[in-house]
Amino acid sequence: MKTIKLLCISVLFITSISCKQTTISEKEVKTEQHKDVNGFSYETVTNDPTGLRLYTLENGLKVYLSKNTDEPKIQTYIAVRAGSNYDPKESTGLAHYLEHMVFKGTHKIGTLDWEKEKEYLTKISDLYEQHRAEEDPDKKLAIYKEVDKVSLEASNYSVANEYDKMTASLGAERTNAHTSFEETVYHNKIPANELNKWLDLENERFSTLVLRLFHTELEAVFEEFNRGQDNDGWKTYFASLDGLFPKHPYGQQTTIGTAKHLKNPSMVDIHNYFDKYYVPNNMAIVLVGDLDFDATIKKVNETFGKFEKKELVHPTLPKEEPITEPVVKEVFGPTSESISIAYRSQGVNTEEEKFVTLCDMIMANGNAGLIDLNLNQKQAVQRASCYPTFNNDYGYHTFTGRPKSGQTLDEVKDLLLEQVEKLKKGEFDEWMIEAVVNDLKLSQTRQYENNTALASAYFNAFIHHENWEDKVKFLDDLKKISKQELVDFANKFYQNNYVVVYKRKGEDKNIVKVQNPGITPVNLNRGNSSEYVKAFNEVKSAPLQPKFIDYKTAIKETKTANNITVSYVLNENNDLFDLNIIFDMGKDNDKKLSLAAGYLEYIGTDKYSAEEIKKEFYKLGVDYYVSAQDDKTYVGLRGLKENLPKGLELLEHLWDNAKADQEAYDKYVEKIYKGRQDGKTQKGNILWNGLYSFGKYGENSRLRDIMQVDELKAINPEELINIIKEMKNYKQRIFYYGKDVEEAVTALNSHHKIYGELKDYPEAKEYVETNTGGNVFYTDYDMVQTEMLFLAKGEPFKPENLAASTLFNTYFGSGLSSIVFQEIRESKSLAYSAFAAYSNAKEKDDPNYVMAYIGTQANKLEQAVDAMMDLMNNMPEAEEQFNAAKEATLKKIAAQRITKSNIFWSYERLKKLGIDNDNREEMYNTIKDMTIEDLKAFFDKNVKGESYNVMVIGNKKDLNVKSLQKLGKIKELDVDYLFNYVNEKKIKS
Repeated sequence: MKTIKLLCISVLFITSISCKQTTISEKEVKTEQHKDVNGFSYETVTNDPTGLRLYTLENGLKVYLSKNTDEPKIQTYIAVRAGSNYDPKESTGLAHYLEHMVFKGTHKIGTLDWEKEKEYLTKISDLYEQHRAEEDPDKKLAIYKEVDKVSLEASNYSVANEYDKMTASLGAERTNAHTSFEETVYHNKIPANELNKWLDLENERFSTLVLRLFHTELEAVFEEFNRGQDNDGWKTYFASLDGLFPKHPYGQQTTIGTAKHLKNPSMVDIHNYFDKYYVPNNMAIVLVGDLDFDATIKKVNETFGKFEKKELVHPTLPKEEPITEPVVKEVFGPTSESISIAYRSQGVNTEEEKFVTLCDMIMANGNAGLIDLNLNQKQAVQRASCYPTFNNDYGYHTFTGRPKSGQTLDEVKDLLLEQVEKLKKGEFDEWMIEAVVNDLKLSQTRQYENNTALASAYFNAFIHHENWEDKVKFLDDLKKISKQELVDFANKFYQNNYVVVYKRKGEDKNIVKVQNPGITPVNLNRGNSSEYVKAFNEVKSAPLQPKFIDYKTAIKETKTANNITVSYVLNENNDLFDLNIIFDMGKDNDKKLSLAAGYLEYIGTDKYSAEEIKKEFYKLGVDYYVSAQDDKTYVGLRGLKENLPKGLELLEHLWDNAKADQEAYDKYVEKIYKGRQDGKTQKGNILWNGLYSFGKYGENSRLRDIMQVDELKAINPEELINIIKEMKNYKQRIFYYGKDVEEAVTALNSHHKIYGELKDYPEAKEYVETNTGGNVFYTDYDMVQTEMLFLAKGEPFKPENLAASTLFNTYFGSGLSSIVFQEIRESKSLAYSAFAAYSNAKEKDDPNYVMAYIGTQANKLEQAVDAMMDLMNNMPEAEEQFNAAKEATLKKIAAQRITKSNIFWSYERLKKLGIDNDNREEMYNTIKDMTIEDLKAFFDKNVKGESYNVMVIGNKKDLNVKSLQKLGKIKELDVDYLFNYVNEKKIKS
């Protein structure tokens, strides 16, 4: 089913989604006022299944609270109605850079001597103003060198990453933030018992802005800018917005900012922006999870309630003129070609939002939309879809398409526009409106079981000035729209008023490349702490006790009439089910199994065409899939419990009566071929699939063990159909998550017919990892950054290493407070993204790996390599940071709950490692007793001195060969050779 943007959909649980007989009844939805035991006023909405309490404090701060006790955690967001729309024209990127700086501390957090540090920061601010005004390049460089010098002196009085260390000590997860056009939002997911400490910390964090470690973080942001230049999808997006909004900041000011503005910042402007917009009447706190309403709002008021309300007027932004004819744009880059067509709409809280949302689902819902059936199902293009976006002032409806082999972008454009014309002519089934609304409700039911998804909906409602009552009623409002009203809207809205962007393959001549500024590494003062941190660490929260699971009792078993084992976990939250038929064989057992599974999507039966099958499933609100992995194959069905029998009957009909279609197969082979060609142009695919696999296996890998296109063409599709049908005769087991397991078993007995004794699996092919060391595998790619992956083969998996490796990864390699992040990014500004990890195997007989990653400007490569290799051989020992990492790891385990269907799937993962119990208990007890000396011993034995294969992707003309030669023998790998897409091997040494 289609992934739905949370910001535009409301929340309603379902009693039925069958469009043939729907029992959804509209209930009264209205906002009500209440007072809690402390006298605080709050709003609720009747028949709101999310249970929101919305408070407004006296200073104007909005507080969204919702309770969910599935796990002892709370998803937190602090949202500010301020984004790149309000950046000064001479300081684009300001809101985003401010977001980064809010992590750097205050006059209490991150400082060893605020009065002395303040003098240097004032001097740095003055220097940046001079730097910005100076036009002479030599004088400008001299001022920057002075900034660098003074920054080093200032760092003598600062402590890096104190905020991150404190959130880590709470056991927080996903500590981060994001900035967009109208918002800046700060994220944490915390253990429920740490709420009070978190509120105290955030209260201090937002009380004062201190721009410390400014120029090193600025360089990290520029690396983020470079990553955007290497992303062709972002280029297409920016070009589309430029066409849609020739006046408005949506199209004229990117959130990341321009290179010129990033290199000429004003600390004064940033302070002014913070003082203007980071005020309580422009902010919201969102808390969703295991909380007590009354105690929580009281604590929020004691902290954030003290902030002073300020008069605030957001700037008036330009209004756009109507688009009266197509606007054509082109962008270039190394990735495969695609096309984007976008229509501008009104924004949130408008009637157009409802109509565009409904049109979008009629066009593409992942199953039975016009694009789904007429383009994707019929393989008329490589891939096509559409999606809506709604912001405060405007929105837009975007259609995307990728051409199949031999197809032009204009041909894809015409096919997409043909589907729009079908919508305008009403060429869709009458039942579709009700079905897509029910589909949206089904998606919401799944999404809002997750605290993060629900909290995201709340902060979006705040940012977009939406009443929650309107959000709750949104889908019922869609249901009132008739087909004729929708057709009338489509004819008015979708005219010759679109922006089309051609993403063409070729050189981008607008790339901005800059010199390495030569930043002097600043002092991290890792062994020191501010007085605030010392006091913070003294405060003890009520302990949270871990809860471990007994898989043998949590996972129940029964059997079908055919004696197939059904493992099950009851769904106690809603009426959705998830049924999985599991075969413990996969592509390793039969290379054609995955091919057959994919082919099934494009064929019908003697009763239904392929399109009709999709429609029948969509009517039921049931989704199916067939997926062949390396060692497993899954036949799955999920949806509303009451429609499980009909859904299973339909799936078994397809399984038993699938009918080969030569034309569909020929198109399927063309699609596979084009997918391979497109994949060769994606740098992420080249590095993390192609190079990564070659670094582990060399030539003899699963990735390279493929059927060539000529082999695919020679296959009779009847053979693939027989593979699918024959699969039912192999040994199998079933996992069911839902209510009424007896009803599910009855449906299986009626429809999942098995005859005779089930067969054993074919023998699986083995792929053996090579020894690592002394190799640099390099692939040329047109990009600004260079990305590197270091990989060292370690010992075979040992359960006793799990505790130490988990703690090591927290302390050393992952997260904002880790050693690698601090050294590579915070101190030396050598990368936007850098991490290291001890990666445990997924199966008990496989080896573990040590790995590290850097993405950096090509002209910083040598410094980055030296810095990373030094860390991988010399782990800094910081007692205080170790203790914080240890505490963080223990608290994360204590707050973790394995629930719902994850009970079964987590047990599946453990069994592959030869573990048959909840090993977290052993890990927890081991970590409790570990010392920094224990971690050092683990590092010395498992990480230090390892021999790495190094995988590199970057622009050959920018490659610093000397920096790589000291890592091993360089081998340039042609992309076709890397993926084995040609018979002739192409390799250069």
